[in-house]
Amino acid sequence: MYKIRVILDTKKDVIRTILVDDNINLENLHKIITQAFGFKGQEMASFYRTDDEWTQGEEIPLFNMAEAGEEISMKTCILNETLPEENNKLIYVYDFLNMWTFYVDIIEISSEKRENLPQTILSVGEIPEQAPEKEFIAEKLDSEFGDEEDIDDEFGHFDDFDYNEY
Repeated sequence: MYKIRVILDTKKDVIRTILVDDNINLENLHKIITQAFGFKGQEMASFYRTDDEWTQGEEIPLFNMAEAGEEISMKTCILNETLPEENNKLIYVYDFLNMWTFYVDIIEISSEKRENLPQTILSVGEIPEQAPEKEFIAEKLDSEFGDEEDIDDEFGHFDDFDYNEY
């Protein structure tokens, strides 16, 4: 049995702690999370592998998107194989139009077996009406190309070219 803490990425605390069977696949975990937070579960979603710093890594999509059919999907990833240890983490994104983003953290793994799983054992906070806006900020890179004014080609600066001559 896994005890999983799922935290919605919002300013106010919105947290669910759920108990699930350890041999479910991530597709079932996706359905459990959407139900625990009151979503219908009809939108596209993905899990992303992550490290302890929550750096987004490999995507585990809801459906297999590969042409050959050999790629990863939620259906092919079993929970106890994907997250075998306590403190393993995933990022979960639900509804790509609204980008509801959740942090999924394995807080306890137990050999105890229960019949009434899945079960939400802690519910803190309410889902906001709208998903929080995401700010995508790239790291500032030192440009080796210089400023836009430095763009010249062998014929001179583009702004000096008279396009009406032709």
